[in-house]
Amino acid sequence: MKLVHQINLAFGIALVLVLTVAGFVLHYVLLDHLIGAQKDDLQAMSVEMTDTLRQEAIPMTKSISPALPISASKAGISAILTDDTGSIIAMSPSSDDIKNMKPLAAAVTNAEAISVQKISDGSDKNYITVDQLTPQGKLTLYTPMSKIRTIEQALLKRLLIIFGAAGLAMLIFSLFITKKFIKPLIRLRDELSKVKERRFADVTFIKAGGEIGSVAKSVCDMAKELNRFNQVQKQFFQNASHELKTPLMSISGYAEGIRDGVFEGENVRKGLDIILNESARLKKLVTEMTLLAKLDSEEDVFKEEEICVRELLTETVERMNPLLVKKGVTLHMEYGELQTTPLRADRDKLLQAMLNVVSNAARYARQHIGIHAETREGQIVIRVSDDGPGIPEDLLPYLFHRFVKGKDGESGLGLAISRAIVERCGGLIRADNARRGGAVISLRFPGAL
Repeated sequence: MKLVHQINLAFGIALVLVLTVAGFVLHYVLLDHLIGAQKDDLQAMSVEMTDTLRQEAIPMTKSISPALPISASKAGISAILTDDTGSIIAMSPSSDDIKNMKPLAAAVTNAEAISVQKISDGSDKNYITVDQLTPQGKLTLYTPMSKIRTIEQALLKRLLIIFGAAGLAMLIFSLFITKKFIKPLIRLRDELSKVKERRFADVTFIKAGGEIGSVAKSVCDMAKELNRFNQVQKQFFQNASHELKTPLMSISGYAEGIRDGVFEGENVRKGLDIILNESARLKKLVTEMTLLAKLDSEEDVFKEEEICVRELLTETVERMNPLLVKKGVTLHMEYGELQTTPLRADRDKLLQAMLNVVSNAARYARQHIGIHAETREGQIVIRVSDDGPGIPEDLLPYLFHRFVKGKDGESGLGLAISRAIVERCGGLIRADNARRGGAVISLRFPGAL
């Protein structure tokens, strides 16, 4: 069953239940109210008749039954006057054919006497009765329940008509609201089918309110991210094929030249050196691509532990020292209060990320490289700066993407690997240019608890 039919069915059942319960409640409340009002009228009338009986002093005889003083405006109300023993002294039926009361023996049959006695005792539930004590005995006023039920049924019919109209209006309103809710969901389903078909660029934002709007926005954002990822993957394979093709062409060309005798003497040795260098470069490239793939897909490749930031930075400097000496670059390191500050990360992976960042700085630095570490707002911040030419503005947004490299870059995977490692540590890496010149790469990590 479609969702729209399910919602309408559920709403219809709920509406019927509510109206049914409301109808029963109103029925009994209305009935109780009418009975209470009728009893109040009977009570007031009984007090009035009791005063009249005191003035007229009706004789207590069973042979004659004088008419009780009931006004014509009280049609449908009857009275019974009984003595202390429960015997009927007088009665005033509500029927119009009895104008003058006759002796009880002639006016009341045995069956009628029994019925009247039940009414007087209050055991007949078909009548509403009110008792009042008089000098002659007990005065009982009664009126049939059928009169009350007639009024109650007339009012209940009107209420049912009102309920029916209100229910119909609510049903129409529910159909409108359901259509308003379901229509965005149907359009959202169509957009998700585009995602299924990998048409990420064709996904459009569905305007809707509330939670449906939030879901629509999430779907649109997801499609944009998938489209970006798809483009990045295509670009990655294109760049990877290009980066792999270059060393392979060099290796193949020199190998064929040596085989065919194109190179002789010292040129053969140079050709073999190029083959070895390109092979090493190819191996490094494949290793970095494999590491990136593992960082993206494998959970067990990352072994998290508690490490000391000072020891991490010290080992980074020691590993980089030969390259720094070769290039004539000095490195200055500050770690302030971070001498014993712990950090949770994979030590070997994070060391590799730091080596990539520092080697990138050493590649462009003129004379100095600075490493500054501190705690800021409960986080560990490591800044690596150099006095080089800085990062081109058009390259900044894409610096950490794969195969994106500067003028003197190598494979374009080093900073991409650093970003993947830092993000796996729960951190954030960003690049910027210093005001006085040079590049600044900042690594921010949450402090260990």
